[in-house]
Amino acid sequence: MPASATLHDVAKAAGVSPRTVSNVVNDYPFVSASTRERVLKAIESLGYRPNLAARGLRLGRTGVITLVVPDLRNAYFAELADSVISAAALDDVFVLIEPVGRDRDRELQGLRGPRARLVDGILFSAFALGEEDAHLIDTTTPTVLLGEQIFNAPVDHVTMQNVEASRAATEHILSLGKRRIVALGARSGEVGGSSGLRYRGYLDALEAAGVPHDPELIGETTSWHRADGASSIERMLERGVSFDGIVAFSDGLALGAMSVLQHAGLRIPEDVAIIGFDDTDETRFSLPTLSTVDAGREEIASTAVGLLLDRIRNPNSGEPPRRHFSAYRVIPRESTLGRVSSTVLTH
Repeated sequence: MPASATLHDVAKAAGVSPRTVSNVVNDYPFVSASTRERVLKAIESLGYRPNLAARGLRLGRTGVITLVVPDLRNAYFAELADSVISAAALDDVFVLIEPVGRDRDRELQGLRGPRARLVDGILFSAFALGEEDAHLIDTTTPTVLLGEQIFNAPVDHVTMQNVEASRAATEHILSLGKRRIVALGARSGEVGGSSGLRYRGYLDALEAAGVPHDPELIGETTSWHRADGASSIERMLERGVSFDGIVAFSDGLALGAMSVLQHAGLRIPEDVAIIGFDDTDETRFSLPTLSTVDAGREEIASTAVGLLLDRIRNPNSGEPPRRHFSAYRVIPRESTLGRVSSTVLTH
């Protein structure tokens, strides 16, 4: 096998012309079934990989899109990437994953840099860029915006119902008779991002229930990993802040908090009921299993891919930017209902 098989190697192995191999690779219809099968077998046996950049220059498309995310340490983004890959595969589209490290310059590179011009389209989840940067999203490459940092960009936008979902999560904790409820994952001064929106939903639920808001119960964190949730709750316990419930703005925060609570000898949910956000896979296997909010990750992935492919295939449609908010549901498990009750409600 050649170290790096070429189109001519495939043509020779299949007994056809290089143009016929190109027609098969580009899925042209005017190739007989027997010839197509022979070429595909040669491609597989030689390990041939088309030059996507050259193919893009010829066809105007590469069959590749990019998903730009803050990081993959956060389980939500890792699972979102998996969902996007699965959705794109249904249309034989490949996905490049680009973690940009919550860095503004790297986000702009992912959106407007040289690599952005080598793909057909971009799914872009902003973190460092904000509403004031909406004009920067207007790129020459078809783009679908994900998340909540920017709402007024001139591109399609797919996101979740953060305020409503967080309110529902808080209402679930309130329904258990809990009244001293921590908002874990708040960020000082944030209004429009995920943290600000989920904090607003938390406050709405407290107000509707007539429960006073205590600033001592704001669990600020700089990011939403397990370590952040653990350190925030640890600081609260050290200060002697009393609480009987936690609404965590991510599953990672909730799992970190649970570890600290258990080491402190507190029972979950008897002493402290806790709910996370995102319905990541590990929530089903924690001890206790973690109640959470399914904010529609699969719907977000499939809708975003569908909108992006539509823009790629119909670049001159003139259709105005579309907005889509995914459905959500609260999933009660052992961390709020206890071990016996939750078995009926866990999905």
